Amino acid sequence: MKKRPRFFCENCGSEVPRDAKHCPSCGRYFASVRCPKCDFTGAENLFAQGCPSCGYSAPPSGGTPLKQREVHTAGRLPPWVYLVTALAVLAVSAALYFILR
Repeated sequence: MKKRPRFFCENCGSEVPRDAKHCPSCGRYFASVRCPKCDFTGAENLFAQGCPSCGYSAPPSGGTPLKQREVHTAGRLPPWVYLVTALAVLAVSAALYFILR
């Protein structure tokens, strides 16, 4: 059974036709396609066989709309960013301590 990519509106979660330029349910205009798994964003033709970055393709039918899965973590950064920031603050603090002593 060959998996075909399915497309969903990021705004309302409705499934939309592959070549749609706007959502038939809510009217939102689509400028690009974003993978719900890895957040790769690009033109619709790049997603003909699924996500070109991670290979993700939604289940053939009856799958849960992506909007309900809450894949996107808006506002949160990856944990390594916090670690690098903390190490940078420690390094600057140590340098200032030795310079100002």
